[in-house]
Amino acid sequence: MERFSLSPTDADKAYLKNLALLSITSRLAGRGATPPPPSTELLERELGAFVTFKRDGQLRGCIGNIIGQGPLCQTVWDMAQAAAFQDPRFPPLTKAELEGLEIEISILGPIEPCPDPKLVVVGRHGLIMRQGARQGLLLPQVPMEWGWDREQFLAQTCRKAGLPATAWRDPATAIYWFEAVFF
Repeated sequence: MERFSLSPTDADKAYLKNLALLSITSRLAGRGATPPPPSTELLERELGAFVTFKRDGQLRGCIGNIIGQGPLCQTVWDMAQAAAFQDPRFPPLTKAELEGLEIEISILGPIEPCPDPKLVVVGRHGLIMRQGARQGLLLPQVPMEWGWDREQFLAQTCRKAGLPATAWRDPATAIYWFEAVFF
């Protein structure tokens, strides 16, 4: 896998975090706002992205698109609303939860088949496990947050897909990897 190189500026990062917050606050206020126009070429590129919300260090919502289907700024806008109001693991976000809400954006590189699970590098690669109709994805930062090694990361991605922890060893399981920039 060729290293994914993407260098969002501090201004790009601030724009995207503010965009995610504007997306959810406008929805909470009942306004049908749209994202402000992007100011850089990066924000107009079709890239996959995830928006993650945390409160007090605990996950509060996380949803994304693995492949870009429009400008990055629109993807972040849409995924912020999905993570805040449609993540099935949590009730919809409330106005009271806005204070102290942490926002993390992950911009994904290309998704490719992983040629060998031994090549997975914790903190560099994100993973997707797919077997039949089951699929699970974990972003590159997740194993670092939990202190997992490579095999634990592979096993937990299988579990996320609703598969046995050892399914990554099964030839029927397709393993994909990607890199991401997260901030």
